[in-house]
Amino acid sequence: MFTIDLTGKNGLIFGVANQRSVAWAIAKILHQAGMNLVFAYQNERVRVPVEQLTATLGGATLIECDVTDETQIQGLFDQVKRSMGTLSVVVHSIAFANREDLGGSFSHTKSEGFHTAMEVSAYSLLPIVRHAAPLMEPEGGKIVAMSFQASTRVFPGYNIMGTAKAALENEVRQLAAEYGSANIRINALSAGPLDTLSSRVISSYREMKSIHAERSPLRRSVTHDDVARTGLYLCSELSSGVTGAVIPVDCGYSIMGI
Repeated sequence: MFTIDLTGKNGLIFGVANQRSVAWAIAKILHQAGMNLVFAYQNERVRVPVEQLTATLGGATLIECDVTDETQIQGLFDQVKRSMGTLSVVVHSIAFANREDLGGSFSHTKSEGFHTAMEVSAYSLLPIVRHAAPLMEPEGGKIVAMSFQASTRVFPGYNIMGTAKAALENEVRQLAAEYGSANIRINALSAGPLDTLSSRVISSYREMKSIHAERSPLRRSVTHDDVARTGLYLCSELSSGVTGAVIPVDCGYSIMGI
């Protein structure tokens, strides 16, 4: 079996909240491949569960960073530069919307809630890439964001988050074009239904997951491991010619007409 060896490479992970986080699944497989990891967490409220998880990796570094505060983003990358010197990989797995803007009528989304969801879930990729780029190794780097099929289709209850994912995917394409000359590759994964914190807000989520398993070409639901393996591919030189892509990891469900 071919083995991907990332020993000596450095990665920065945004978005680990609990053991079901997609970011955690990717972090684990990057660690298994030998990568040194730093984890950015939002605030003290989530520090403890992130500490408990990362302790299983043998003492990964944790740095607090609220991505709505550019000063904290700058401080995070300053610390990464001092402790690691360079970066090979950044994983952006950040999404948030106010609870009142999830479920109900999309047209009732408040202006403040719209801006909050867009700032955290989509805009945050821009300053992260901007600050990460100078730390990328001379041979370049890889940045991976997390999307969802709601960027192009309607999932009742997901509401403003679907709009944010559409913006995120457009950013991936524009950033890939901007940073391609520096050999920094920027892609997104669009996972099928996974049991995560965000999936809880989608009405009829269990029904959707069952339909995916029934109608996808592989006749099963996607797993965290499926997404993690594709993330590993994008974070390695196996994907050296891939940038600006949104790769579906959904057991083929997105190709089906019914």
